[in-house]
Amino acid sequence: MKETRDRLGHWLKGLGLVVFFVLLAGCQSNAPLQGLTIDVQRVLSGREFEVAGIATAPDITERVRLEGVDVPDVRQEPWGKAAKSLLETYLQQRSVLLETDAEPRDAFGRRLAYVWQGDRLLNEALVAAGYAIVTPHPPNSKYDRRLAQAQEQARVLGLGLWNPKQPMRVSPAEFRNQQRQNGGSGE
Repeated sequence: MKETRDRLGHWLKGLGLVVFFVLLAGCQSNAPLQGLTIDVQRVLSGREFEVAGIATAPDITERVRLEGVDVPDVRQEPWGKAAKSLLETYLQQRSVLLETDAEPRDAFGRRLAYVWQGDRLLNEALVAAGYAIVTPHPPNSKYDRRLAQAQEQARVLGLGLWNPKQPMRVSPAEFRNQQRQNGGSGE
């Protein structure tokens, strides 16, 4: 009899947890994304592209940088060109939604954005493919956890710059600093 009560108690606890998580998931906000839908003009690197027609200046182009990630410089072989090519592939459809966070611009005046195509977050897609690394940029932290999970998956699977046969040994930021010190221009 005690064994039956223990099993029933265990089963009810498990059922309670399932109900809890279903209710928790039901409480999640399904609010539509807020941002600016715009057409991409050209891709500059694996983390930056140009758009035109923002606000009342349809002829002026503006640079957009992917928020929360860093991507190898195009001269950082072979990952930089591969990252740029992947971003170009993603942006072939051209229309994207730019979602900003607490700080909408970086120190260089570029728009910082989480870039969406439908329900795909392109910042995350580059990380998941192994062609970008997560670089938190407080106070912008809206998708830090999501990006970190994508990076861990890419690392475990050995994708892109996490490939154990050809790992990236110098971070994108270190590479750009080395290029500046050696007289080259960084991305």
